[in-house]
Amino acid sequence: MSASEKKVRKKRKVKSIEHTKSSIDIFTNRELGWLQFNLRVLHEAHDKKNPLLERLKFLSISSSNLDEFFMKRVAGFKRQIAYGLTPKSSDGQTPKKQLQMIAKVMQPMLTQQTVLMDQLRIELAQKGCEIVTYKTLKPADKKFLKEYFLKQIFPILTPLSVDPGHPFPFISNLSVSLGVSLTQTNLADEDKIFARVKIPKLVEQWIQIDESNRYVHVIEVVKAHVAELFPQMKVKGTTVFKVTRNADSDREDEDTEDLLSMIEEELRQRRFAEIVRLEFYDCTDPWLKTFLIRELELKEEDVYEMPAEFDLVDLPLLVGLLAWPKEKFNAWSPVVPAVLSEQISIFDQIKKHDIFFHHPFESFTATVERFITEAARDPQVVAIKMTLYRTGDNSAFIKSLIEAAEAGKQVVCLIELKARFDEHRNIIWAQELESAGVHVVYGVMGLKTHAKTSLVVRKEEKQMRTYAHLGTGNYNETTSRFYTDVGILTADERITSELIELFNYLTGKSMKTDYQHLLLAPVNMFAKFKELILREADHALNKRPSHIMAKFNNMEENDISLALYDASQAGTSVQLIVRGFCCLKPGVKKLSEKVEVQSTIGRFLEHSRIFYFRNGKENPVDGDFYIGSADWMYRNLHARVEAIAPIYDRNAKEKLWDILQSYWNDQAQTWVMKSDGSYVKKQVTDHKLLAGVQAEMMTKALHKITLTEDDLVKDED
Repeated sequence: MSASEKKVRKKRKVKSIEHTKSSIDIFTNRELGWLQFNLRVLHEAHDKKNPLLERLKFLSISSSNLDEFFMKRVAGFKRQIAYGLTPKSSDGQTPKKQLQMIAKVMQPMLTQQTVLMDQLRIELAQKGCEIVTYKTLKPADKKFLKEYFLKQIFPILTPLSVDPGHPFPFISNLSVSLGVSLTQTNLADEDKIFARVKIPKLVEQWIQIDESNRYVHVIEVVKAHVAELFPQMKVKGTTVFKVTRNADSDREDEDTEDLLSMIEEELRQRRFAEIVRLEFYDCTDPWLKTFLIRELELKEEDVYEMPAEFDLVDLPLLVGLLAWPKEKFNAWSPVVPAVLSEQISIFDQIKKHDIFFHHPFESFTATVERFITEAARDPQVVAIKMTLYRTGDNSAFIKSLIEAAEAGKQVVCLIELKARFDEHRNIIWAQELESAGVHVVYGVMGLKTHAKTSLVVRKEEKQMRTYAHLGTGNYNETTSRFYTDVGILTADERITSELIELFNYLTGKSMKTDYQHLLLAPVNMFAKFKELILREADHALNKRPSHIMAKFNNMEENDISLALYDASQAGTSVQLIVRGFCCLKPGVKKLSEKVEVQSTIGRFLEHSRIFYFRNGKENPVDGDFYIGSADWMYRNLHARVEAIAPIYDRNAKEKLWDILQSYWNDQAQTWVMKSDGSYVKKQVTDHKLLAGVQAEMMTKALHKITLTEDDLVKDED
């Protein structure tokens, strides 16, 4: 226990709560919290205030979320059980117990998806788009689809049968297949043969029937004509099925000398990882289900019903075919911050004062991307250093770094090879950058580098001056348009001098620990956050203004939670805006009565991380603000390289305070967490707030300046 913690508890004269309550009394379950988050996403698909086609997207997102949940979380528990491991969660649950808890919540969620898909079909039909099944079609439509099948689909299908000469085929992760039971016409049913037909992604997944307003999924068409693949055989039954494989690596972060080789090998192994879920739809022959469960070495508990005759993740493909602008969110073009609309060097602007921005309301292209692009082309810039966790397929940042290296600048890029599900893309980028002369490093062994920062060194007159970007989101142009993130461009030497040390830590062997401004994990971030929280508790005990606000993605760091409980009991108001799961319990008598937790779900994915501590100040804006890459989770604070930066610029502080207050006061898109871990939609008391906080942020951005990214494109044209 730290000295500041002892000081707070001594003044309160109470026992440490670690010794007075069990873990189940003070923490909620992470997995159930995540499933609660997905239920909130599913609610957006139900909510008729959202445009119809956007509701289809939300339904698809809820399904994609479940895919990842099984690949990572459920797979991890199954592996622990297989290895005989029994680590307990924050709320004291074993892996086996948590799987039981997950199954109990999962089935009603899948039922919701099924019911909702049926409802959305009806609403689509009312608007003029029918999702049809093959068996409901008229002969003329079936004739059209047969011709389509024979010309467009049949040539690329590869039926794989299982018999003594053909082993059971490999089923790739998240692939959708048609299982077929076959017999030779002169043999009995007990001599059935299994065949698998993979549904190709290279063909259109949604087929428009003869230029009508009706669409059928390619699975239905393949199933209807599957006999064409097996001449002289009798099709006894079919089933659509999908497998989900483990993506939770069992590799420890061993001290390998070749991290690139290790990750490449892990990607190869992932293709063959054990199956953790098998989904069926419309199984017309029970033998197929029994056969697949046996061959895939699964149990009944691993088997689920698909919510529809197609994979729900394909719904956005249908949305893309429908030219219904009124059934989508109004198009949004991010605005260019007023300070950057002038046609002068971005470095001259940053020298004057810090530049703060809030994506996607303010332009990522005109701020972060411009910063790196201009640095690459500026003859005065001598070095660029950057961390890349995730970036896009056609990344402007990669192009700029290559351009800078080819111009003779010193360019260093840390690429995180272990960014889950982006490993392959990052390997390709690493190799391309190295070929262009960029110094590519893979970070600190044993730790993922999740920090979002870049540093530019510029020779001005006879001295070197440093400029930096620190943000909460990835250097990814695509996600910047639908993730909410904040960032800052600064030349403040208090920040940039310590960023130089951070890059030395990442690329070399720096052991510096005495950072005075930056909060860096795993160096000083955890201790500093606890210190800031307990400082607020001390202010409250001494009757000084005390307030903690934080906005981030997930909450699962027990010691931080305990410190927040201490602050609450001391009288500090704690307000948390947590998008996903939160393992802390708010509003518990004599524990967390002054802790409140909210969650915002909307058209943009909430991704910004903002931390606020009032620090005894009369004017709340005079308090301490921080932004950066880390959530309050164990992995972020202890097992990753993360960077959180203090905000010193007054204008930036005012903007951050406005953001926090706007989100906290929102009534349209916000949910309130109860002490049992469940969530309720916030009641609307002011109908002026019905548009929602994200719409409010768009309106505020437009009021500041009328120039948008679209205007910039027009100017370029």
